[in-house]
Amino acid sequence: MRNAVILLWMTVVAPLSFGAQSIFDPSQNIWTIGNGWIRAVFQLSPDGYFLTRQISDLQSGDQWTPSPNRPTSPVRLQAGTDVFDVQRPFLLLDQYTQTVNPSGLRQYIVLQDLNSVAQITVILEVYDNQPVLRYSLRYRNLTASPAYVNWINMLPWTFDDAGQSYAAFRVNQWSVDSTPGDFEPLQTVLDPSGTPVEVDSGAGGQQCGWLALRDANMRGLFAGWEFDGRVKTTVRQVGSPGYVQFSSTVLDLNHPVPPVGDFQTPYAFLGLFHGDWDEAGYRTQRFSEAVLAKPAPDPKTFPYVSWDSWAYEDQIDEQTLMRNADVAASVGVELFIVDLGWARAIGDWYEDPAKFPDGLSAVSAYVHSLGMKFGLHFALTEADPASPVLQANPDWTSTESDGYFGASSLCLSNQPTRDWLIQQGIRIIDQYNVDWILQDGQNMVKQCTKTTHTHDPNDSNYANAVDGLNAVVSAIQAARPNVNWENCENGGSMMTFNMVKSYVTSITNDASGSLASRQAVYGATYPFPPRFAERYMPGSDGLDLYATGSYMFGGNWVLMNSLVDLTPDQVGFLAQQIGVYKSQRADIAEAKVYHILPPAADGTDAIQSYNPATDNATAVITRANSDGPGYIFRPQGLVPDQQYVVWFANDPSIYLQTGSQLMQSGVRVQLPTPYSSDIVHIQHQ
Repeated sequence: MRNAVILLWMTVVAPLSFGAQSIFDPSQNIWTIGNGWIRAVFQLSPDGYFLTRQISDLQSGDQWTPSPNRPTSPVRLQAGTDVFDVQRPFLLLDQYTQTVNPSGLRQYIVLQDLNSVAQITVILEVYDNQPVLRYSLRYRNLTASPAYVNWINMLPWTFDDAGQSYAAFRVNQWSVDSTPGDFEPLQTVLDPSGTPVEVDSGAGGQQCGWLALRDANMRGLFAGWEFDGRVKTTVRQVGSPGYVQFSSTVLDLNHPVPPVGDFQTPYAFLGLFHGDWDEAGYRTQRFSEAVLAKPAPDPKTFPYVSWDSWAYEDQIDEQTLMRNADVAASVGVELFIVDLGWARAIGDWYEDPAKFPDGLSAVSAYVHSLGMKFGLHFALTEADPASPVLQANPDWTSTESDGYFGASSLCLSNQPTRDWLIQQGIRIIDQYNVDWILQDGQNMVKQCTKTTHTHDPNDSNYANAVDGLNAVVSAIQAARPNVNWENCENGGSMMTFNMVKSYVTSITNDASGSLASRQAVYGATYPFPPRFAERYMPGSDGLDLYATGSYMFGGNWVLMNSLVDLTPDQVGFLAQQIGVYKSQRADIAEAKVYHILPPAADGTDAIQSYNPATDNATAVITRANSDGPGYIFRPQGLVPDQQYVVWFANDPSIYLQTGSQLMQSGVRVQLPTPYSSDIVHIQHQ
C-alpha cells in the first residue's frame, strides 16, 4: 500500500515559486515544501506511515527518491523500548506553518502514535535561495511514567542509488594527539557491499560535523548536524537491493523525559549540490552564513587582526602587556587578547594582584584608549583543585578530567556548577570591560557519570553539550550580547554547525606554524566559511613573505609575537602585511573557496576565493621546499567573457585577460626561492 500511492502523489505535487513555502494537500496528506531551488515531498500514507517521497534540486533537475524496497522517513527516534520510525503508524493531529528569519518558513506536522504513548512533531524548514532542508523532531511523552530517549537518527535518509557509484567526503578536525592529518580532506569511494564510511564528530572527535556525497554524474548531497557532543555518522551503499543510507546518532544518549514532557532532537540539515566538493562546501557555507552562524561583528572590518599574549605563555604582567599594546596599535592590530595567566588560578577568575597591581581593568582601559578591542582568555570548563570554588564544592568536577594546565574538569550540566559559572562569566565581562572572550580548555563536552549531579549519569554526552556548554555560553551571551566569542579547545577540536551559532570564529591550528596553518585553512574551508578558519601565528615563524603569506587567507589572523622585541624594520614590514590582509579580508569572507592545490612540506599550494557579488578573485600561492621558480595558476569560477585585470602583491607584473583565457592558460606566479609566496588579485574591468 505504501508504494502504491507513489504515482498518485506525483500527480498532485504543485510547483513552487522561489519564495519559501509549504503546500498541504489534505485529501492525500501530502506536504510539498520548497523555495524554487529545493522541493521536498512528505506524506502521511493512508495506512498511517509518515514517509519521505522525494527531494529534488529544481535548478539542476537532480532527483533523490526512496528505493522501492526501502521506504524512508524523517521520524527516527527511540524512547525506552518504543521505536518511532518508518514502521510506526500515526494519526495526524495538526499541521501548521510559521515564518522564520531570515526569509524562511517552518512547517510543523503533529503526529500521534496509535498506541497513544507518544506525540511526534516533525519540524521542517526551508529558506529563500538556499537548496537546504533543515529539520528536527519533538517527542512528547504521553505515558504516566518518565521515558528515556536513548536513540535518535539526525540523518534518517535512505535513497535509491540509481545504479550509480558514489564517493563520500569529510574533513578531519584538530587533535591534540599525535594523530596525522589535522584538517585533512578525506574522499572515499563507497563500497557497494555496504561497508560504511564513518564520521566521528563533536568535541574531541576526529572529523568536522559535516559530510558530502556525490555520484558519478556529480549529483550531490551535503549534510550537517547541529550538536557539539560526540556523534557517529555513517553513509553506506548497498548495491543489492540498491540504496544509499545515512545515519547520525548521538552517542550514549539517555535523556529523561517526564510525563507530558518534551524532548527535541538537535537540528540537522540536508542540502543539494551539483558539481565538485568546492560546490558542496560553498552551498554549505552560504546556508551557514544566511541561517545558522552568529553574525560577524562588522563585515567591513572582520575577520580581525589580533594579538595574543601567549608569546609570553603565562608569564605576563601589566607593563609587558601595555608595552606590547603600544606596538600592536601602531601596526594595525584591532583586537588585543590577554591569554592564560591573568587570573589568580584557573577557576579563580580574579586578576592576579602581583601581575596587575593597578588591576586588569587598567590594562583594558589602556588597550581601549589605543583604539583596540580587549579580549580575555576564559577556560570555563576547568578549575584548579586549590581554587576556592573546588575547595568549597569538590563534587562539582566531572568524572573525566583532561588535566588542562593542572586543572580539574568541571561538569557544566550540574545545575549549581552551571549557575556559578554563568555568574562568573558575566562578572568577568563587566569587571574588566571585555569585548571578546577566547573560550579555551580541553574537550568542552565532558563525560560525567556522577549520581550526585542534576543530570542523568548515563546522559552526559547530551547533557554536558546542551544543558552544559551551550546553556552556559548562551546565558552569558544573552546577558552581555555585545561581547563576541571565539571557539577554542587547545585548537579546533569542536568544529560543528552548532558551534557556528554561538561563536563568530573558531581556531583551527593551535600555533603550529606556517605549513600547518595553510593545511588547516585548506581543509576547514570546505565545510565552514573562511571566517571560521582562524590561525595563530607563533613568533617562531619569523617575519617574511612566506610566513605572513601563510596567514593571509581565512579568519582572524592572530599574532603571537613578542612585539616589543621586533626591530623597526620588522615593525614596518608587519604593518605593511597587515594592511594587505585588511584590503582583501572582506572579499574573501563572502567568497566561494576553490581548493586548487593542497599544502605539503615539499610542494607548492594554492587556495582561491571568488566573490560573485564583486566578480573579484583572490588567490594565495605559497611555495614551500619545492623545486621550480614559478607556478602557473589557473583560476576558477570567473565569467568567461569578462575582462579582468590581474596584479600581484609582490610582483609588479599586470595582465589584462578574459576569464576564459585566465581559466584555460593561467598566469605565471613568480616564486623565485623555496619558502616564498605571492597573492594574485583578479578584478573585473
